[in-house]
Amino acid sequence: MSRLPRLPDTPAPGPFRPAFWRSPLRGPWLTAAIGSVLLVLVGIVALTGFLSHAAYQPDLGGNALIDRGKDLPLTFFDWPSSPTFLYAITQGLHVNVGLVAIPFLLAKLWSVIPRLFAWPPVASPAQAIERLSIALLVSSAVFEFATGVLNMQYWYAFKFGFLSAHYYGGVVFVASLALHVAVKSPVILRAYRERGVLRPLRDDLARTRPEPADPHGGLAPTAPAEPTLSRRGLFAVVGAGSLVLLIGNVGETIGGPLRRLALFAPRRQVIGPGPNDFQVNKTAVAAGIKPEMTGAGYRLALVVDGRELSLSREELLAMPQHTARLPIACVEGWTTTQEWTGVRLADLARLAGAPDPDSAFVRSLQPRGVLSMVTLNTGQVADPDSLLALKVNGADLSPDHGFPARIIVPAQPGVHNTKWVATIDFRSA
Repeated sequence: MSRLPRLPDTPAPGPFRPAFWRSPLRGPWLTAAIGSVLLVLVGIVALTGFLSHAAYQPDLGGNALIDRGKDLPLTFFDWPSSPTFLYAITQGLHVNVGLVAIPFLLAKLWSVIPRLFAWPPVASPAQAIERLSIALLVSSAVFEFATGVLNMQYWYAFKFGFLSAHYYGGVVFVASLALHVAVKSPVILRAYRERGVLRPLRDDLARTRPEPADPHGGLAPTAPAEPTLSRRGLFAVVGAGSLVLLIGNVGETIGGPLRRLALFAPRRQVIGPGPNDFQVNKTAVAAGIKPEMTGAGYRLALVVDGRELSLSREELLAMPQHTARLPIACVEGWTTTQEWTGVRLADLARLAGAPDPDSAFVRSLQPRGVLSMVTLNTGQVADPDSLLALKVNGADLSPDHGFPARIIVPAQPGVHNTKWVATIDFRSA
């Protein structure tokens, strides 16, 4: 294959010089070892991320936080309502394993940084394609992790919709990662074959030696310095960073006493003992809910085929009540489990004249925002623990938790447990 022309007698400047990078730890084996750990971590993150997309069911009306009206991949099945902690587990893994992966991602980038400064920058058309693919992989990885962390912290510094951008960024990242792994598999296998899978980790600092120079990979140093850290020491440092991030956040997912340790989580606040003293993403004031909207004149509308049945909160309280202990699990990674009491959605559907609805379209009193509507699938409506909740922990809902009534569905993303419910439209196929 022809090579692109190169300027004659042009010495490589600064970091483009091979001798500039002197760490004796770098080499094909180290990059392969870090990459193998990272591959497992990002595999879990990618899988749970696409499961979160499926849980949102964007092909159903009102669930348009990703792409309204489009049937995107992984929405070909109805998201189940059991086990009740399904979404809490998948999203908790997504967020916490994502944090654990960050130090390994940084270590991986450190291990390959000499390749980013190859000289000349483009020596052939094939190398140009390879460098473009790596640039796509690195940029999509940085984008996914950066926007994910910002979303966890409720700091929306970006001006685009997080869920849609994060989803499509994930598609690009997974595709470029799969291509990268396929291309680099021979290099990885050769590194493990020559040096062993774990053998270099047995060497202490005194026995740490540079990897042999690799003229094709360009990762091992040409003029290595004396080691100041062993390879297992490097893994220990990276692992310790991951452990700190995990301890600093996992408490908001698990809850209980561990919540006090979640120093990095914006929802780590110590919650009081009151029945309504638990996490709130959006308050009634922020949602535009005024007292007159939820006062004595409140009526819930049950709609079936254009027919409407109107019920006051007192009439709802007079119906058979069901109590269930269910979690609210949010996309940011936090979970809270409370005891909810209200009317089963299935009972409301029968009362309205739709004993076996295909779906239920729920609309909130909220005049604006992405939380104002949701569509529940048939299994979610029929689940015996799916409620129009009127009370929590034995007390009336507070305004911030959705008074006079809110949706609580097992295994549902928290954003779809609509608060301040105004209308439930039961629909057939």
